[in-house]
Amino acid sequence: MTTVRCDMTTSLDGFVCGPAALGPPYVDDGFHRVTRWITEVFSWRERHGQAGGTKSADDEIAAEMVDGAGAYVMGRRMFDSGEEPWGDTPPFRAPVFVVTHREREPLHRNGGTTFYFVTEGVRAAIDRAKVTAGDRDVHVSGGADIVTQAVSDGLVDDLHLHVAPVLLGGGTRLFDGLRPGIVELAKVRVVDSAQVTHLSYRFSRGMR
Repeated sequence: MTTVRCDMTTSLDGFVCGPAALGPPYVDDGFHRVTRWITEVFSWRERHGQAGGTKSADDEIAAEMVDGAGAYVMGRRMFDSGEEPWGDTPPFRAPVFVVTHREREPLHRNGGTTFYFVTEGVRAAIDRAKVTAGDRDVHVSGGADIVTQAVSDGLVDDLHLHVAPVLLGGGTRLFDGLRPGIVELAKVRVVDSAQVTHLSYRFSRGMR
C-alpha cells in the first residue's frame, strides 16, 4: 500500500518559512539556518546538481525522503516560488501534482519530473499521486496550508518533523487552521544531530 508521507522542517517555535515569505520589508530572515541541515548534505546537493555535501545521519534521512518518493503533491505557491530556481532539471525526478485554482497543461521537465496541475483540491491531487506512485511513497511537500488540509482530511500516514533549535519569532506557522479535535499519533523514531532533531510519527487509520 502506498504511504502518504509529509516531511516539514520547522523552527523550534513552529515556523516552516520565515517572515520574508510574507513580503517586504524583510530581506534575510534567517530561515536558511532552519533548513541548513538538509542543504549541506550529499543527498540534497546531488539532487540539486551541486557538488560535495556531508554524509551523516542527516544525509541518511534526506536520502530516505527522496529515494522512497514515487510522486509529490504541493501547493501552487510552492510551485511558483520554486519553478525558476529548480530550472530545467528539477530535483524531484517523479511526477508532481500541483494543487491550484488555475488550469494549466502539464509541464514536462528533464530528469523524469512532470508537473500536473490539479484544480479539484488536495484529496484529488493525492489520489492521482497514489495511482502514479505505485508501491512507493507520495510526498506532500507543502506549503503549510496544503499540509494542514491533508492532515485535517486524514490523508497523511506518516509525519516527519525536522526541528531546528532556533526561535524564529515570525513567518508561516505549521498547522495554523487545523481542524479542531484531538488526533493522537504514534511515535516511530527520534534521531538527533547537531543541527536538527528528526521526529517521526504515524497516524493511526482508526483514529482519523
